[in-house]
Parts: sequence; C-alpha cells; structure tokens
Amino acid sequence: MMYKMLAINVDGTLLKSNGKLPKDTKDAIQYVLDKDVYVTLVTSRNFSSAKKIAKALKLDSYIITHSGSFIAKDIDEPLFERRISEEQTFNLVQVLENYHCSIRLVHERYSIGNRLKQKGNLIAKAILNSNDPLFYPSQFVDSLSDQLVDFPMAAPKIEVYFASSDKMTEVKDIINKSFPDVNVVVTDEKVFEILPNLVSKERAIKQLGEHIGIAMEETVVIADSISDIPMLKQAGLGVAMWNSPFEVKQAADWVTRSNNENGVSFMIREHFRKQQRIKFLRELTKK
Repeated sequence: MMYKMLAINVDGTLLKSNGKLPKDTKDAIQYVLDKDVYVTLVTSRNFSSAKKIAKALKLDSYIITHSGSFIAKDIDEPLFERRISEEQTFNLVQVLENYHCSIRLVHERYSIGNRLKQKGNLIAKAILNSNDPLFYPSQFVDSLSDQLVDFPMAAPKIEVYFASSDKMTEVKDIINKSFPDVNVVVTDEKVFEILPNLVSKERAIKQLGEHIGIAMEETVVIADSISDIPMLKQAGLGVAMWNSPFEVKQAADWVTRSNNENGVSFMIREHFRKQQRIKFLRELTKK
C-alpha cells in the first residue's frame, strides 16, 4: 500500500514531554514531504497553537484542530467548522455548573473558563501546553453562565476537568443522557470534551482526505491517546506511541518509540524509506 497522507497528533506524539519539538522530528517531516506525502496535524489544541507548530515544521497544509471541529490553513478561511450553538453552550454550562468541575469554552480565537481550584490543576496544565497569550487569550470568570448571558458564545469545543475519575464518569453519563445531540469524548481519566454532533478526529481526517483526494486507507495516523483509538483503527496504518496506554497500542497496527525517544521520526524513516516519491511512481505508470 502506498500512503499519501500522514496525520500526526501533537501532545504526547509529535512533542516531547517537555513540550519541545526535536530537530530529528523536523528533519523527518521534511523527509516525508519530499516524498510527496501530505502531512497534517490532528489535535485537540486550538488553531493558533497548532498553527505555530505547523509553521515550525514548514507545513503549508490544512490542519485539524479542536478535536475535529475546525480544519483550516488560515484562521479566517476554514475549510470546515462546526460549533455547539449559543443556546446549547449555555444549557451545557448551566448543567455543568452544578458539579465541582473546571469548565473551559474553547473558541478558535480565545478561551474562557470558570475560576475553580482543583487538585493537580489539570486545566492550568492544558492552558500552559497550548496557549500563547499574545495570540490566544484565556479569561477566567466566577460564573460562566452569567458571562454567557451578556456575551453568548457558540463553542467549537468545551473541556471539562474533574478531581476524580468517578465524578468525571458520573457527569459524562448525565451529559450523554441529557444532550444526545453532542459528542462527549473522554480524553483523560479525569477529563472529557464536548464536541458538536458528528464531530471527531477520525471524521475530520476523512473530510480533509475527501477534499484533497486521499482515502482513509491511504492515510497513516500516529497518535497516543485513548481518544485517538477510533482514528487509529480507521486509518490505513495506525501507529501508537510507546508512551500510549495499553488500549491504544492494542488498537494500532504498529507501535513506535516513545515521544521522548523520537518515536515519530523513527517511524517515518523506518516505514517511508521503502516508499518512492508519489510523483515518480505516477510517471512510471505513464510509461
């Protein structure tokens, strides 16, 4: 099988645990680009944050952000965007505010969250990993529902953080039952995301593939999270990082080294060295 697209998750996959982008990885991305493979990022991060990484990799491709809610090269000209309606966002926040959880409404241009202290401070870690205050401001308020009365928002994604996995599961089940027309995705044992209906990373890869003329079976996905399992299973070649949970490795076709051991560059060079440039192969078929 000739693979024409490479879709790479960001945190825990492309980046090291310290948030750095290794030079070996940059070189490997250039290596696969030289073979005419379309490279995209697929991430839960906001667009501005993911675009900075794409620029560091010299990618001029569409990137998949907000867990599939926003696909674009330029923030002002999205290829695809889907949002939870203003009314639905408000209703979800009202329900969530009945529970001790941190809520973050993630727009492509900014985020807004409730001011709540939690053990482990998961929401602070998420913001540190994906936020640049110059390009992507984050605001915290005492009451999100009061804020939304004055400033309604149609959110591409809502992130919800809990102090315990049991409470996360309890509230997730309530949201699923009360709001059947949204997509609730568990991203960590204490975290879930709420996405618009029919939005997911795997659907976004398919949509992008349809736009550029590349099928899912011609796509390699490299990822590390439990929420990435569906796209690993649906890809032509699903690659899990060594630092992935066991369930992710089990769902993958191939397991590479960890993100701290340059797993992405190792996989690219091991696999794509066997693949000739796509343009070259096309020329051969004409002869």
